[in-house]
Amino acid sequence: MDLTPEILLHGYSIGIFPMAENRNDPEVFWVDPRLRGVMPLDGFHMSRSLARAMRRSDWQVAINTDFLGTVDACADRTETWINAEIRSLYNALHQQGYAHSFELYEGVSLVGGVYGVTLGTAFFGESMFSRRTNASKMALAACVDHLRRCGFTLFDTQFLTDHLKSLGGVEVSRAGYHKMLEKALQGQASFTALPPPMLQDVVQRSTQTS
Repeated sequence: MDLTPEILLHGYSIGIFPMAENRNDPEVFWVDPRLRGVMPLDGFHMSRSLARAMRRSDWQVAINTDFLGTVDACADRTETWINAEIRSLYNALHQQGYAHSFELYEGVSLVGGVYGVTLGTAFFGESMFSRRTNASKMALAACVDHLRRCGFTLFDTQFLTDHLKSLGGVEVSRAGYHKMLEKALQGQASFTALPPPMLQDVVQRSTQTS
């Protein structure tokens, strides 16, 4: 069965997501991890050094300015599961308003970012990238802040890497994740309800809630 944007959204709604073995493999398969990575929206760990770097940074945050550029940057590594079909499918979801990119710019240069899919009050993070020191950490911190302020309740990171764990990410059981997902799908939130935050404001709000 050929994948369509509608089938993709249905997969997310039941707790599975697609991957390819590598960029040259045309086959796409569904994944339902036994342990699921989640970034608590009230539990991002901002170190003092990261907060200091964000306060001093003149980088700008943007939303959906260059969706395909963000996807391509995420795929620009030796090993990637983002093949041509996945790129096309997520671009279609973006055109339909379900997939979004959260971007970090140094001047006009795209230096970091995250992209993912939204349903209800769930954000399904697909991938992130960094072209400068701390860029992915800053983008993720700002994305968490933005999701919380826009009314999202679940940030699914699929897997828990050491990088995500150091920033506050946790693992939950498959059953626990499905309960979280079911609750998140009962609500409504919009990724574009608010403009993207300034990095300095993200630090200030993080300090106020910590």
